[in-house]
Amino acid sequence: MQFTITNFLTSLKKPPILFPKPLNSKLSNLPESNSHRLTLSQTLQSETLEILEWPSLCKQLSSFTSTSMGFSAAQKAKIPLGQTPEESHTLLDQTAAAASVMKDSPQLDFSGIEDVSGILNSAVSGQLLTISELCAIRRTLQAAKRLFEKLELLANAGDCSERYLPLLEILKHCNFQVELEHKIGFCIDCNLLIILDRASDELEIIRSERKRNMESLDSLLKGVSSQIFQAGAIDKPLITKRRSRMCVGVRASHRYLLPDGVILNVSGSGATYFMEPKEAIELNNMEVRLSNFEKAEEIAILSLLTSEIAESEIEIKYLLDRILEVDLAFARAAYAQWMNGVCPIITSWGCDAINSSEEDYALSVDIDAIQHPLLLEPSLRSFSDVTSNSGNAVQLGNGNGTMTSPSLIGGASDYPVPIDIKIKCGTRVVVISGPNTGGKTASMKTLGLASLMSKAGMFLPAKNRPRIPWFDHVLADIGDHQSLEQNLSTFSGHITRICNILEVASKESLVLLDEIGSGTDPSEGVALSTSILQFLKDCVNLAVVTTHYADLSLLKEKDSQFENAAMEFSLETLQPTYQILWGSTGDSNALSIAKSIGFDINIIDRAQQWVEKLMPENQQERKGLLYQSLVEERNRLEAQARRARSLHAEILDLYHEIQNEAEDLDRRETALRAKETQQAQQEVKTAKSQLEVVIQEFENGLRTASADQFNSLIRKSEAEIASIVEAHCPRDAFSVGDTDTKSYTPQIGEQVHVKGLGRKLATVVEAPEDDETVLVQHGQIKVRVKKSNIRSIASSERNSATSSVPRIRLKRQGRQSKEFQGRPEAKKDEEVSYGPLVQTSKNTVDLRGMRVEEASYHLDMAISASGPYSVLFVIHGMGTGAVKERALEILNDHPRVVKYDQENPLNYGCTVAYIK
Repeated sequence: MQFTITNFLTSLKKPPILFPKPLNSKLSNLPESNSHRLTLSQTLQSETLEILEWPSLCKQLSSFTSTSMGFSAAQKAKIPLGQTPEESHTLLDQTAAAASVMKDSPQLDFSGIEDVSGILNSAVSGQLLTISELCAIRRTLQAAKRLFEKLELLANAGDCSERYLPLLEILKHCNFQVELEHKIGFCIDCNLLIILDRASDELEIIRSERKRNMESLDSLLKGVSSQIFQAGAIDKPLITKRRSRMCVGVRASHRYLLPDGVILNVSGSGATYFMEPKEAIELNNMEVRLSNFEKAEEIAILSLLTSEIAESEIEIKYLLDRILEVDLAFARAAYAQWMNGVCPIITSWGCDAINSSEEDYALSVDIDAIQHPLLLEPSLRSFSDVTSNSGNAVQLGNGNGTMTSPSLIGGASDYPVPIDIKIKCGTRVVVISGPNTGGKTASMKTLGLASLMSKAGMFLPAKNRPRIPWFDHVLADIGDHQSLEQNLSTFSGHITRICNILEVASKESLVLLDEIGSGTDPSEGVALSTSILQFLKDCVNLAVVTTHYADLSLLKEKDSQFENAAMEFSLETLQPTYQILWGSTGDSNALSIAKSIGFDINIIDRAQQWVEKLMPENQQERKGLLYQSLVEERNRLEAQARRARSLHAEILDLYHEIQNEAEDLDRRETALRAKETQQAQQEVKTAKSQLEVVIQEFENGLRTASADQFNSLIRKSEAEIASIVEAHCPRDAFSVGDTDTKSYTPQIGEQVHVKGLGRKLATVVEAPEDDETVLVQHGQIKVRVKKSNIRSIASSERNSATSSVPRIRLKRQGRQSKEFQGRPEAKKDEEVSYGPLVQTSKNTVDLRGMRVEEASYHLDMAISASGPYSVLFVIHGMGTGAVKERALEILNDHPRVVKYDQENPLNYGCTVAYIK
């Protein structure tokens, strides 16, 4: 049975419409007030995305897309944001699944997928699709099917197939229009862009008839053209087409050779006529008719295919949307790998969803070392330089739309400065203070971007596992909203926008306000700002504001729902460190900044005088001293922590060295025992054989010797036996040269023999003392021995001993720090380390509340009980000063006290004594 296009196209029923278009819009069903609120909400969120530079971040993401649809959506910042916590969790799961695919499969083919939505719209509007447009539909359907099959193959091949489920779920319910794709492939050759003969019986018959007619016409014209050439009417046979009809060329002077022929055209010079022979007229007429029939049949075939595509418009567009989701999931995964991103944990119900039994989860926002993604871009150019050459997303990777897993060059950058965001559960308003150019606004923008990225299923450029609530709206008032067109001043612009934010915000919203209450009278600005913050704490999930008003930092003292934070400022360099000090309040440091940039010193001095007049006396100074002391204390603790880590590492290294050398000594001892046993056995065997020879000679001599020769024979044998015994008896290495040891004085670092260690060498650590003892070291062991038990080694032995000193010992000697040199045998002029100044219960004596005599007794006992080279914290308090004076007298006169530090701003009522 012959297969025709009509049967093929009509064999399929019209597919059901899975996703019908809504009849009415959402806004038309809402009351006017709700419609206004929804419109205002959309406007504010759109403006917030611009303020937080969300479009710029989406353009970063576009470099990692693999289809033109994904590239366009990212460039226009139309990537999806989760409208519910569940949607955001789904997007994050898709990103994690795409990262797993990129790890397991280096390449994922997106080539062939095109944005055919315009073609679908043309088909629905009734326009006839061209062959190239139909082939674009077919290529897209084929590529989508291959992509789904590749994901299924990966899921079935691995042991952890559930990792890929989020991606498979996207394409699981898609109709890949396999039959429609087969129809197009059956009718059209997409390589040659032609309609095939098998598309219909009529087309096949028409083309067959046209082929036979053309063969007849061509044969006729070849014969006529040969006759004309033989007659000299043309230089060479010429067959051509003029006015869609086949004809021959002939000179104007020989046109009589074609009687009744039709002139179709004349050359430009008029010398050549293009004539249709009389015999070819009917054949040409047939060719024209058949050509028209063929075009009409081809149009009918294209019309049928266009109709099929129009009927499948909804399913194909749904498939394109799902392919776009997959592409964006892989783009988010590649973007995360590019910036070393980590998957955030989204909490949907704030602290209520957190297990209260886990102390680490006492924070509603817990982000470690996050970096602003836009500021991070310059330090991660190594991969973006590669992708930027492509010009669009389709060229990412190998240039043909293949998704290639990017590899990072280098580690995470220290620029921009990473910040920690720690907000406790129950906190509703965070007030950030600090200097200008200190990073307040950038930190606030970083939090806003982190919230948007989490909602969009993107990983964060942070460390560990960031924890952040889900916010339904992120609303920001950052920058200057002055507008001459709308007659708004800077203050009016801010207040207008804050008013709109308060109208839109909900219990799950994040509100970001920069320089709240600025641009007006400070007293009124503080009052208005306080009222706004009091309102925000009851109507939003979290509000973060920046300010220079110190009064706003006092709200924390009255309400636990408020929290303070300060941008750190180095008083030494007069530069901001861009770190957030949570729970602290910061100074604006305006005068310090002005002074550092070269402001007139007279202006600075007068400004300082005004500051002192406006603030209570000594309050500013004490506040500055307290802040500075806290900073110094923190720096000191950090230094001690680094020192403790260094000591711990050195101790571990020393432990491993001792352990390795002990194992080496055990191996050497076992080998030496085996060797000595073998040598002893060999010597016994040799001595036995020598004694047997002597006995044999003695017996032979007895047989032949006379009686007077017996005594001499016996003495001879005894002498030989004595020499054999003496040769095989061990000698004491110290039996020879004992007289020389009295005059021998070992030097520091010299290799010597020590009695009791056999032939093993030891190193002299200290010169001989008055008591004729020397400190030597063998391996990890130091011991003091008598000088008489030490013998020098020969020069040849010394050379070999020097070359065989274990490297481990030399390394440790060059690495010893002051902490290990503060021992009783250290040199007197050597600097001694008393360890970290960390106060504990063991190194503290509290004299408060005691009488002078009692305090003296306890202090003396504490000094006597202290270990060498330690510190003692003496707490004497302030009081009348009698105990303090007596304590200082004892510390000044006590022989074990090297020095002492009196109280300072960090240790009021406490003196630190250094014990030797």
